[in-house]
Amino acid sequence: MNYIKKAGVMMMGVLMAAIMAGCGTVETGFSHDGRIPVVASFEATKEITEAIGGNKVEVLTVIPEGTEPHEFELKTGDIQKLQEARLFVYNGLGMEPWADQAIQAADNSKLKTVNLSSHITPIPLVDPEERKEHGAYDPHVWMGLSEAKAEALAVKNELQSVSPENREYFEHNYRQFAAETDALKKEYQQKFSHAPRKELVTGHAAFAYLCRDFGLTQVSVEDAFASGEPSAKRLVELADFCKAHHVKVVFTEELVSPAVSRTLAESAGASTESIDTLESSDDKSSYVERMRRNLEKILKAMQ
Repeated sequence: MNYIKKAGVMMMGVLMAAIMAGCGTVETGFSHDGRIPVVASFEATKEITEAIGGNKVEVLTVIPEGTEPHEFELKTGDIQKLQEARLFVYNGLGMEPWADQAIQAADNSKLKTVNLSSHITPIPLVDPEERKEHGAYDPHVWMGLSEAKAEALAVKNELQSVSPENREYFEHNYRQFAAETDALKKEYQQKFSHAPRKELVTGHAAFAYLCRDFGLTQVSVEDAFASGEPSAKRLVELADFCKAHHVKVVFTEELVSPAVSRTLAESAGASTESIDTLESSDDKSSYVERMRRNLEKILKAMQ
């Protein structure tokens, strides 16, 4: 059973439970303190929403902290969050195969939605099996600075629609976010143009949009949906690639097992380094600050 069909089957039970619970009093986690209640599908969509919404929004996520989005299963309480929210922000491109049914189940006439990936130019997946299982495009759109800027604009427009009295506030926050992402992109485009290597080797193929921004080449152990295990032949090919291109670092991600990446690094005589896919929270750092750390790590690895 493929990923999308499996999600549909899971939703049937969730929808029935949501209907049964619909008449009761539900504790969703919203504080009801005057801020706009917003649901974001996972941490990265929350980061971008909060950058624009600031102190005018309260954002709850659907996918819990520490859960790989590709492996998440929707719960009844998630539908109930949508029943109270004014805005639902989600990534799209197969990242949340349950989204349309969840919106329908919530049956909230006041709920506006933003499918962030509908506002960018997606990167096609290459592997035929991956396309068959998950869809045609790479879903990791938030990892590109150009894409994050476009997504922020979409969030800004919907927040202005939900709360027109805060139009100027959201506009100001968007312009600041856009200026920061533009400046960061320009700075590192210049730096990467002088890097002796352009190959970014990762455990999970989550960096195609970042690579597009900076003229880099992504080479990954696992596909964009972190599904399946690479064959021994594939690992040998990757190790040979790393040696031929003098790759010093294989990057690993927090929510994907680093075991295979470590095996590859050992075979290639490289080290491993963690990289942030923004799928877990970091209350002390903004989206731009987290992306700057990523870019600096990648740049250092290419020297």
